[in-house]
Amino acid sequence: MTSQINLRLQHRYPGFALDLDLQLPGKGVTALYGHSGSGKTTCLRCIAGLERASQAYVQVNDHIWQDSQRNHFVPVHQRALGYIFQEASLFPHLSVRANLEFGLKRIAHQERRVDLAHATELLGITHLLTRAPHNLSGGERQRVGIARALLTSPQLLLMDEPLAALDNQRKGEILPYLERLHAELDIPVLYVSHSLDEVARLADHIVLLSEGKVLASGPVSETLARLDLPLARGNDAAVVIEGRVSDYNLNYQLLTLHLPGSAQQLRVAHASMAIGQPLRVKVQARDISLTLAPSEHSSILNSLHARVVSETAADNQAHVLIRLDADGTPLLARITRYSRDQLGLHPGQLLWAQIKSVAVLA
Repeated sequence: MTSQINLRLQHRYPGFALDLDLQLPGKGVTALYGHSGSGKTTCLRCIAGLERASQAYVQVNDHIWQDSQRNHFVPVHQRALGYIFQEASLFPHLSVRANLEFGLKRIAHQERRVDLAHATELLGITHLLTRAPHNLSGGERQRVGIARALLTSPQLLLMDEPLAALDNQRKGEILPYLERLHAELDIPVLYVSHSLDEVARLADHIVLLSEGKVLASGPVSETLARLDLPLARGNDAAVVIEGRVSDYNLNYQLLTLHLPGSAQQLRVAHASMAIGQPLRVKVQARDISLTLAPSEHSSILNSLHARVVSETAADNQAHVLIRLDADGTPLLARITRYSRDQLGLHPGQLLWAQIKSVAVLA
């Protein structure tokens, strides 16, 4: 079985044109990221068949949903997908259980890959089954909506800014459940967002869109660190590091994370985790300082030996972005041009990247 999503989409509106040619992983989470009007939602709607792109080829693993050259178009209701919108849109006259069973009944018993007990446990909604939708919080409604989509046993899950309508507290409640879906279910997800925090936390692959076109597509850890992309030049520039837990200090609640393929490590303020568990962290470029010699007495606990790769101008004329390599892990540092000149930074130079433990977002 082919594990790939192939998309070629051309679709025009007055004043806007979508023109994409993408080969995406057929597993894990792929984020479609860009500003409003970049084409993210239009892309999802074309994949779902809610809009029929004038020129299109849509293949999800071994299933071709549209091939305009052969006049082949699979209707929406025949595409094995789940679609989660910003609002859960539950049936108000049905209980949570009845809403979930509506999704389950769409699928023949022998084709079901997710059962009701599994879905409710994954989303933490077992205790809500008898409630009516109007008695749920926004986050609870969205979790029920996701569970209902899962119960259709989709080959592809489309999520169109599912957290956009929630406040920060509700987002914080639902994100761990989305991480569980990622870890425990073998269902590819296309996740639309304009939040870099969500992308960094959830996605394996990122597609950067602008005005209906692809600026970049690739693994999150590598793509976020590219200096030729606008993401790296902004004040929110960051990288994602995926390491494994090697130690935990209960007294100080500090977790030690080994960098992939390296003996170097990060210490992160975090709840206890089992040794060997994977953990993803985000490090913002503005939270990295550079020094030519390691500091022995400092409140900054992390000092990674790194090599200067390249630099580019930031969106502030006083700043520059420095790309670093720490034993194969890309890092970005946002520093002043003055500091760059005082340190005499140049490609190939070895130095130390200092990162506060409290600044590492896990």
